[in-house]
Amino acid sequence: MPQNPEPLTTDLLLHAYASGYFPMADSADDPGYYWVYPERRGVVPLDRFHLPRSLAKTLRRGPFRVRVDHDFPAVIAACAEPSPDPLDMRRNTWINQPIRAAYIELHRRGFAHSVECYDAGSRLVGGLYGVRLNGAFFGESMFSRATDASKLALAYLVARLRLGGFLLLDTQFQTPHLARFGTEEIPRAEYLHRLQAALAVRADFRRMAPEPAPDEVLQALPKGTSHG
Repeated sequence: MPQNPEPLTTDLLLHAYASGYFPMADSADDPGYYWVYPERRGVVPLDRFHLPRSLAKTLRRGPFRVRVDHDFPAVIAACAEPSPDPLDMRRNTWINQPIRAAYIELHRRGFAHSVECYDAGSRLVGGLYGVRLNGAFFGESMFSRATDASKLALAYLVARLRLGGFLLLDTQFQTPHLARFGTEEIPRAEYLHRLQAALAVRADFRRMAPEPAPDEVLQALPKGTSHG
């Protein structure tokens, strides 16, 4: 892909997200980046999030300690690790050093957040990160080192966004993994319409506690969407 000559600053990133673009690199060793502007975009309808019954049972059981923004750099580092699965798109990560540095700076400025799952030994075993602009949250990447860790992180994120008044959860692309949760693929024009509506809303990412109880998360999720 053609490389962009501009340095990847936080202000440039925020302008890009507000316009429907996001950056990627060809590999972890690639020194540059390019802008992606998909014809079709994956989104999770926050009012129709689908929580499979088996995952709801796992959430109630609370196998992980789920925290927000406790160690953002560790989450993005884990997401940048190549996957050993030959069918996984992350075998050759798109998160290079310039992208990692830019998002860590976005996090320091309060525009990027992580949801993290820790096991009983306080080991980071899954999570996700993304960018927040007003009422829009742009999911960037997720990882899992334990069964259901990334899925639970997503459920916790959706609950937080719903409670905070967000309108848009952008997943960039539709994948079989995300399709289980009700992700839709919409045309660019429809995405931009939803994006502008979300940007006009003042949402509160911190309205939910940093470490909410499982019951609080389940209560914030859409009713009637948990089934097998």
